[in-house]
Amino acid sequence: MELTRLNQNHLEEVQKLFLDNLEEERQKVPFLPQKVSLPDISEFCKNGLGVALTEKGQLLGYLGCYDPWENAFTTTVKGTFSPIHAHGAVWEDREKIYTMLYQKAAQLWVREGIASHSIGLFFHDQKAIKSFFWNGFGMRCVDAIRPMERLAFSSLSGYSYVELSGKERESVLPLRKGLLEHLSLSPCFMKHSSQEEKDELCESLKGNTRIFAALNGGQPIAFLEVRKEGENFLAKAPSVQNICGAYCMPEYRGKGVMQSLLQQASSVLMAQGYRQLGVDFESFNSAGSMFWLKYFTPYTGGVVRRIDENIFRFSDDKNFT
Repeated sequence: MELTRLNQNHLEEVQKLFLDNLEEERQKVPFLPQKVSLPDISEFCKNGLGVALTEKGQLLGYLGCYDPWENAFTTTVKGTFSPIHAHGAVWEDREKIYTMLYQKAAQLWVREGIASHSIGLFFHDQKAIKSFFWNGFGMRCVDAIRPMERLAFSSLSGYSYVELSGKERESVLPLRKGLLEHLSLSPCFMKHSSQEEKDELCESLKGNTRIFAALNGGQPIAFLEVRKEGENFLAKAPSVQNICGAYCMPEYRGKGVMQSLLQQASSVLMAQGYRQLGVDFESFNSAGSMFWLKYFTPYTGGVVRRIDENIFRFSDDKNFT
């Protein structure tokens, strides 16, 4: 086996390997959208941070990443991300192949001062997941999807479920603040600065998304926010809409309010011709994870690793990695 830098000469085999891996996940999640715009993989052959593993001229696997950026994932360090289309491996010895690919890629990444490593994996690829787990990664993000169909659930009466527009959208700002507060607590610890929170709340009022709300006495007690854009190329398919925010006031949880709201939003979107509903969430948001996994099927899992920054302080630059 030979490890080399990923380059344009690998591109044809890379694209085939990626499609093979995608088809594996489709077998596990058959309602993934079929009509998608396949992403450009060639960019990962250009930045010098990707690696390829070959044997007798045949590509066994590849691992690339985006150009790094500062303060990645709300940290204080430089980071990079390898999305689901930036890597792939043949089935045989896949765990070993990914381990070899990451060892070499991590050497290149750390040499560039990249301390935060994030990889998007197909959720049912247990060989790849095991490889990265043994290389110090842990789960962080999940993309999940469901057919746009009615839930096996009777909507809860006594509340109204509506789509908000215009100035009505401002009524869910207290719920948005509740969501940000929830995410700052254990075990999530996703704390934003005051300015970041203000920017996020202002962005939510611009009308680039759709907001569905459950009302009690005319006041919002829960909301779902939906947008066209998703976190990966599958979520951006024309047939898909994506949940990008959700929150229910604590005193109304466990009563079926969120299920009823999800039912209403799905009915509206299904009538408009959409065929799948996606959601992305943090795996360590235990309350959110339990809810989404009841009604959605995961198809990607994002894993992350934070390198000890002491490697940058104590390494001799001449012999570094």
